[in-house]
Amino acid sequence: MHALDLTTAGESHGPGLTAIVTGLPAGLTISRGHVDAQLARRQGGHGRSPRQQIETDVVDISAGLRHGRTMGSPVALHLTNRDHASAWNAAMDPWPNDALQGNWRDNPIQVPRPGHADLGGIARHAFDEDGLRPVLERASARETAARVAAGALAQQLLATLGIRVRGFVRATGAAGTDAPTPGEHDSCWDRIDATALRTIDADTDARMVAEVDAARADKDTLGGIVEVVAWGLPPGIGGYVTNAERLDGRLARAALSVHAMKSVSIGDGADTGTMRGSAAHDEMFPATEDDDQGMGITRRTNCAGGVEGGMTNGAPVVVRISMKPLPTLMRPLATVDLATGEAATAHAERSDTCAIAAAAIALECAMAFELATVVREQFGGPAIGDVLDAFDAYRTRVRFPVRPAIQLA
Repeated sequence: MHALDLTTAGESHGPGLTAIVTGLPAGLTISRGHVDAQLARRQGGHGRSPRQQIETDVVDISAGLRHGRTMGSPVALHLTNRDHASAWNAAMDPWPNDALQGNWRDNPIQVPRPGHADLGGIARHAFDEDGLRPVLERASARETAARVAAGALAQQLLATLGIRVRGFVRATGAAGTDAPTPGEHDSCWDRIDATALRTIDADTDARMVAEVDAARADKDTLGGIVEVVAWGLPPGIGGYVTNAERLDGRLARAALSVHAMKSVSIGDGADTGTMRGSAAHDEMFPATEDDDQGMGITRRTNCAGGVEGGMTNGAPVVVRISMKPLPTLMRPLATVDLATGEAATAHAERSDTCAIAAAAIALECAMAFELATVVREQFGGPAIGDVLDAFDAYRTRVRFPVRPAIQLA
């Protein structure tokens, strides 16, 4: 069995983050530049906290790779937390010590923050002496950096098969765009990294920036909506025989496992509950030379978001995810002191005003990793050549157009 799997370790202010990826086929060429580029994109975006000026994430791979190619063994990736050495070396030392930071970092936190994992975490793990520090350190969205690094490896496996995954921001606060999902080769993708909030047009970007600036002035926060699109998946990826195989469920779980994500819609799923069936389903027509989605058919709409019955249908897979406003506010919310039982205000550390641009990268990588996991299950083999042969044979059988390997920027 050649199952793709990911385990991450590390705390927000600990020495660093580690990701272990198992199940990559041997012989896959890995670009360190692509991994580092995805990490840099995750740190960007208007509204981020000052910490992004401290951490300059670059990947260090200590196992599973030789001369830029996978060896079939687990790949170990490490990201150093530079903030640890500069400000947290005593408070987050892995080993017992008597050193003190001489500031607020020495004090246990007994005041849970609304919207965080604090209350449930301390209830579950009984961190009485240490307070909430162990919870907020591991529950922090800093962990997504490790998942982005792992997702960048998955993107490279998918790219070898001609599958591309991209994400962008649809809305932040009251500003957003109703533009159709961009095509794979639309020019907006060439400009997206230059936008402030990783969106697809300049007017929307400017309105989003104004929303973030207004929230910051009010010491408040914003969330938003991210759309992730995958091209190049032939029909029949996923499954209907068991619940565990259903691709829509798997993508939803992958999306909601990313910090602060609260809802998922596949295609137009958020709207189809109020529609009639005649308008909600994508009719099939004989394929044309320019629009062949496999099995000799094409569709003129994509309400299903490329997924029907738990499987791809040959159309682009479209997933929209909503992110809640970040719960750490510079205008703290009401809570209760667990030590005294009295009313209190929430503890506040550095926080982003808006991290939706970073979320687009985290979600893009999360979707890529889940899709790569499904592909790996269906097209196994210990070497990349085995995977390519199996995928090409399947693509031929379902008459899905041949796509060359993608060169990732």
